[in-house]
Amino acid sequence: MEKTAETPLQQTTLQITGMTCSACAARIEKGLSRMEGVSKANVNLALEQATVGYDPAVAGVPQIEEKIRSLGYDTRKESADFDISGMTCAACSARIEKVLGRTPGIAAVNVNLALETAHVEYAPGSIGVSEIMEKVSSIGYKATLKQDRKEQADQRGQEIRHKRNKWIISAILSFPLLWAMAGHFSFTEWIWTPELLMNPWFQLALATPVQFIIGWQFYVGAYKAVRNGSANMDVLVVLGTSAAYFYSLYLTIDSLSMSGMSHTVDMYYETSAVLITLILVGKWSEALAKGRSSDAIRSLMGLQAKTAMVVRDGAELSIPVEEVIPGDIVLVKPGTKVPVDGEVVEGLSSVDESMLTGESIPVEKKQGDSVIGGTLNKNGMLRIKARKVGRDTALAQIIRVVEEAQGSKAPIQRIADVISGIFVPIVVGIAAVTFVIWFIWGAPGQFAEALENAIAVLVIACPCALGLATPTSIMAGSGRAAEFGILFKGGEHLEAAQGIQVVVLDKTGTVTSGKPVLTDILTTTGIAAHGKETAENRLLALTAAAEKLSEHPLADAIVAGAAARGLELPEAGEFRAVPGRGITAVVGGQTVSVGTRRMMEEGGAEPGPWAPLMTKLEQEGKTAMLVSVEGVIAGVVAVADTIKETSRAAVAKLHDMGIEVVMITGDNRITAQAIAEQAGIRTVLAEVLPEGKAAEIRRLQSGGVKVAMVGDGINDAPALATADTGMAIGTGTDVAMEAADITLMRGDLMSIPDAVMMSRRTMRNIKQNLFWALAYNTIGIPIAALGFLAPWLAGAAMAFSSVSVVLNALRLQRVKL
Repeated sequence: MEKTAETPLQQTTLQITGMTCSACAARIEKGLSRMEGVSKANVNLALEQATVGYDPAVAGVPQIEEKIRSLGYDTRKESADFDISGMTCAACSARIEKVLGRTPGIAAVNVNLALETAHVEYAPGSIGVSEIMEKVSSIGYKATLKQDRKEQADQRGQEIRHKRNKWIISAILSFPLLWAMAGHFSFTEWIWTPELLMNPWFQLALATPVQFIIGWQFYVGAYKAVRNGSANMDVLVVLGTSAAYFYSLYLTIDSLSMSGMSHTVDMYYETSAVLITLILVGKWSEALAKGRSSDAIRSLMGLQAKTAMVVRDGAELSIPVEEVIPGDIVLVKPGTKVPVDGEVVEGLSSVDESMLTGESIPVEKKQGDSVIGGTLNKNGMLRIKARKVGRDTALAQIIRVVEEAQGSKAPIQRIADVISGIFVPIVVGIAAVTFVIWFIWGAPGQFAEALENAIAVLVIACPCALGLATPTSIMAGSGRAAEFGILFKGGEHLEAAQGIQVVVLDKTGTVTSGKPVLTDILTTTGIAAHGKETAENRLLALTAAAEKLSEHPLADAIVAGAAARGLELPEAGEFRAVPGRGITAVVGGQTVSVGTRRMMEEGGAEPGPWAPLMTKLEQEGKTAMLVSVEGVIAGVVAVADTIKETSRAAVAKLHDMGIEVVMITGDNRITAQAIAEQAGIRTVLAEVLPEGKAAEIRRLQSGGVKVAMVGDGINDAPALATADTGMAIGTGTDVAMEAADITLMRGDLMSIPDAVMMSRRTMRNIKQNLFWALAYNTIGIPIAALGFLAPWLAGAAMAFSSVSVVLNALRLQRVKL
């Protein structure tokens, strides 16, 4: 209790969801009050809020939220994205994350050094956007609400020009100092050096504006870091350059007192000035390279139409695409882009959807068909009714997913975060020890040499490259993947995909095209009195009438088959779907059931006589369904769903990569096996009900393997969520795509090995970056401490390390899958 009394109590207000009555409020209040560390809890049903007083030493907001969830309710969070300015290295981003993460009301923080952004999830009753920005400002950085893409691009362009101008001015002032330095070496005696350049006061005049005007940003950053009890790159730069500058200033003043104006004293103004110049060149190059990492976003944005021709009050108006509203009739002329997602209400044309599906052959569009914004209308006029506009269009959602993935953090980045948090203080300590050792045990009076070596240690160890190693690779890798129609929802999924050992494929719509066609109608002659042909048509009409009420692809094939024969379908009602079994409906006063053997047996019908015929059809890779009328089996209908052209090649590629492939389906084993053989799949899980797919995934995971599930339907969503990595075919349903970690926009199974390959290459790239970032320091620090590395060379190496890491990450943008 003494500890609790010494710790200031804090209060948070959380938004509660799921409450329906005062009993709910009382239950939450009671549960929270019993928590250790909670001093009071007040739940307001009308406002749907819980105000909780707690001791942060004992309990925190995450624990309080977890308690609310354990009681059967949840908390509502909001999120905000900020542009962060003032960060220079991984220590800065780690500092912001640490401070915001400890702020009451903030649930999660992700600061991206490469993008210079922060994503914050917070409890709206406890803290607001303005308080978050103030908190960031209090620790020495600036947070502003994220701007739109155009403003961001303009601001980034201004920043790059500003950085360029600074290093150019710094280079102009530093070059004479570098020239003077060259004159001191015996091997450069042939270089003519003007007497003026050797004058200490002239060198002071050149170095001072570099140190305190151009380099002022480092002093500001160092002051803010130290004031808040942390250390970053700015601290190392300020320590190193200031030591060189002020020691040279001391020598300059001392030389004046000793000899009036000595030109022979070795100065170190060039050390501080050249270091600052090299660091600024590195930062400018780094900003240029980081700008290129957003090329994928820019190319996706380039697909969006800028204007739309709409019909309003009988007049045709050309308006910005942002002003289109749902329900507008939009005219799409030949050769122009479809501006928004919508439905064709008039016209006939072909549309190039390769940007979305990867299919180069244009797709014919007619009345009732859907069109996607950003696709290209080829040869006919279309009138479409706008369905989704702005942020709701498919292309906007793709851009949003890529942005979120690029801004997210992969688990491997925690290595860099941990190191950067302790790195700078350790380096300062090493530099101090280096100075002391050289000063005490070095040659007598070698203060200057001890100082140089300490400066070299400080500069070579700047952790810029360490902070950029992971985010730049994530940005480049996820962006390049998006160009191939592979959307990773976050860095954690990009990292996880490399470890996939088993890929489970849903059959219909994934391995197969999902567009089966009617192949066989077999019936008894007793169903109608007009011969075999009429009996088949009568059975098909009854079956199609019942199936017309179903949304299953097999139902669509039967209905399409009836339409192709020109059959009129009777009225149907009392429709009921039996998951994994079939359907039942009342057609023309008769009860018609269509489904599996098991369904017939459960309904009292005897499927035995039809078994040989069904087996034969299933061995041919067809899906055979029994049809019963008034409880008596009247025949069999069969449909065939052909495998996609690339399925076999994709399965073979996965096998070559050492990944086992399993097909899962609700179809019977014989049909499933036939399809699997065509695709080259060796393991089949057949007759699995929709609710059983997730259980099969868990069974596979129990063997200790990493499992990916690939599907496209609503009934795949639980399995997608259960798998270590869920992949949704982009041609499928929104529900499946929402539940998945990766969306394969092109509906092509070749995207699966491509996604794994992209993950492996990205992770290899990240490991290369981390290796080189750490190698620069682990190799460079001892070399500098031993006196084998001049400070200006250390500065050049440090600047090159950051640029090389970013350039290595950008190699991912040239990956060919």
